[in-house]
Amino acid sequence: MNHQKSFMAYALQLAQKGRGETHPNPMVGCVIVYQDTIIGQGWHQKAGTPHAEVHAIQSVKDKSLLKKSTLYVTLEPCRHHGKTPPCTSLILESEIPRVVVGCLDANPLVGGKGIQILKDAGCEVTQKVLEKECLELNAAFFTYHKKKRPYILLKWAQSQDGFIAPLAEQRQEESIFWLTSALAQQRVHQWRSEYAAILIGVQTLIDDNPQLTTRKWKGNTPQRCLIDPHHRAPKNAAIFQEGNPVFYFTKKKNHDLANTQQFVLPFIDPITEILEVLYHSKIISLIVEGGSSTLQHFLDQAYWDKIYKLEAPVILKNGIPAPDTQVQFIHKINLGPDTLYSVSQSDSKA
Repeated sequence: MNHQKSFMAYALQLAQKGRGETHPNPMVGCVIVYQDTIIGQGWHQKAGTPHAEVHAIQSVKDKSLLKKSTLYVTLEPCRHHGKTPPCTSLILESEIPRVVVGCLDANPLVGGKGIQILKDAGCEVTQKVLEKECLELNAAFFTYHKKKRPYILLKWAQSQDGFIAPLAEQRQEESIFWLTSALAQQRVHQWRSEYAAILIGVQTLIDDNPQLTTRKWKGNTPQRCLIDPHHRAPKNAAIFQEGNPVFYFTKKKNHDLANTQQFVLPFIDPITEILEVLYHSKIISLIVEGGSSTLQHFLDQAYWDKIYKLEAPVILKNGIPAPDTQVQFIHKINLGPDTLYSVSQSDSKA
């Protein structure tokens, strides 16, 4: 690996420190190099706070060295005023002569304009260093801007014989049915912490009364979303009792529910309608956790970017069938006694 790639690889590592914290912004890492030595580094830590380039420049102790240094950044520097000033201005004010960029910004407010500003000011710009890795890091951000919808992960757990849960009459009252192990449950909470929103259908709420939090992992709870066109949700359900207001998708306003932000939709094409609401709410990524019918709607309409199927070493013999998918799972890893099968849309295009 040459020097440019090695410094960009380190910037990518820095960027990942912001996972689960930056949306709707992308994760970005930045290093500043003088004579093959890193003298400054930073990453975007949270939306609305300074960008990676700002942290990196501020971390340089001897600012006179900036005039002889190279700045490596995983994503094109911004050139517009948002909640923070444009990074291109700070780079030029710091008289940094060389900038190496991993990939272009998908935001139309930037989209190549940041690089052009640097070039027009006489800065030497190198592009597409570890571009594939930089694009993959922010797959959600790029999907959001290019497809005008959130990046979508479909996730479910099933028994070895293809059921996601026992039938209602087979369950013990007041008891949550767990298919997977504690390790797999913790990993699910980790995934939740990395996504901007989480969605279930009302039947899952009735059957499981989930909290949809990250209580088993240190991280932010995603925006919780519920599909309930006919007002079947119990008003004492756990998700209505605490936390941020639930995004509630329905056909008619439900005045019996507290702690909700309600979206009245025609439900002609409900999945598309919901994704449009999430897009305009700046939700860049969504994890869909159930139930089987809700997941099937996403599968049938090809609204997914990644699928996680957790298979537990359990035989139910009867129950609620897992979603029917003809997708070929590419990856397989063990999570304790459970097995995680996964596939992404990019796998089929590789």
